Amino acid sequence: MKTLIVAPHPDDELLGCGGALLRRHAEGGTVGWLLITAVLEKDGYDSTKVQAREREILQVREGLCIKPDNLFSLEFSTTKLDRVPTGELVGRISQVFKRFEPEEVFVPYAHDIHSDHRIVFEAVAACSKWFRYPSIKRILAYETLSETDCILDAEAVFKPNVFVDISMYLERKLQLLSCYQSELGEFPFPRSESAVRALAQVRGAQSGFMAAEAFQLLRERY
Repeated sequence: MKTLIVAPHPDDELLGCGGALLRRHAEGGTVGWLLITAVLEKDGYDSTKVQAREREILQVREGLCIKPDNLFSLEFSTTKLDRVPTGELVGRISQVFKRFEPEEVFVPYAHDIHSDHRIVFEAVAACSKWFRYPSIKRILAYETLSETDCILDAEAVFKPNVFVDISMYLERKLQLLSCYQSELGEFPFPRSESAVRALAQVRGAQSGFMAAEAFQLLRERY
């Protein structure tokens, strides 16, 4: 199985499906990571911040056992995807899909509160036609603490229908998440170790596991 995680920002990959990615690798699969945005000096971030983020990404890539050639960083400006022409974003994502040829794709939820997440979802949707990308067999949406749980539209709340047992991988997921110290806070901040663990336990209780990650199956063909 070739799995591609599409992450608008660094840490989305771990929050949404870090356990599932660790499990895919342990089961003999190949994992790729498509990272859409980056912190860039041209956007006002100092070199220390940029270099620190690069080190964090390297640590997480190695921790998820993703080969260097399977990390695809598009380096669009973070929080500014609404300024990127849709055709440009779709084209860059399409290039990665055709190069990596994923069978399984994890995408952010369509109704996440962060505009970057919604824009990435729409761009990936444009790259999901089976006759253009025949390798793709399954597409799942993941939930992201502080984004998916902040939706105000009651009709658009996340309704998972796939649960992945990550009981064996939760501690490693949390360990890797600690690489992103600048993105984490103390509970009850949603991106905290306690909150991530609690969500995994709730999803586990919903599905009969000690810990789980939840997804919404968008398409599957076999």
